[in-house]
Amino acid sequence: MGLPAKLLGADEHVVLHMRTHGKALILPALALVLCGALIGVGLALIPVDYRPVGQYFIVGIGLVLIFWWSLIPFLNWLTRTYTVTNRRLITRWGILNKIGKDLPLIRINDVSYERSLLDRILGCGTLNIQTAADAGPIVLDDVPDVERVHVVMTELLFGTGGHEQGSLPAEPPDRDSDT
Repeated sequence: MGLPAKLLGADEHVVLHMRTHGKALILPALALVLCGALIGVGLALIPVDYRPVGQYFIVGIGLVLIFWWSLIPFLNWLTRTYTVTNRRLITRWGILNKIGKDLPLIRINDVSYERSLLDRILGCGTLNIQTAADAGPIVLDDVPDVERVHVVMTELLFGTGGHEQGSLPAEPPDRDSDT
């Protein structure tokens, strides 16, 4: 899907567009299963004297827990995206309040990544982006295929092959000719 073309500048194109890694959904999925099991057990254990009010109460509590432990984390995952264009790094997130940050590539001094053992097993990692600002590094957590993203960003920042260091590589031909 990517970023809409109306949000891109002239001669700007999307190089990478991704969501955070799906590992963020492991605990919410387990919570969903656990809530379902607890609702079933709760409904079965409600004494006959407290039915149906007790059953409604159990289902209501279960739905609140499902909303809190499963639906909100899923929506957070769904709305958090990282986009790399030939000019900038764009992050977007938020369910009700949308937050977006753009970082021009020319302000980036260094790109590095970290991968824990679990990250290596799952194929993701943390991307650390250093700028000249005093605020410290920008940390992008749970980036899928972080090594490839690191290579692409390094190529964009510092050039490849016949490019001079610090120059951006030539843009590939426009593959999205439907605009």
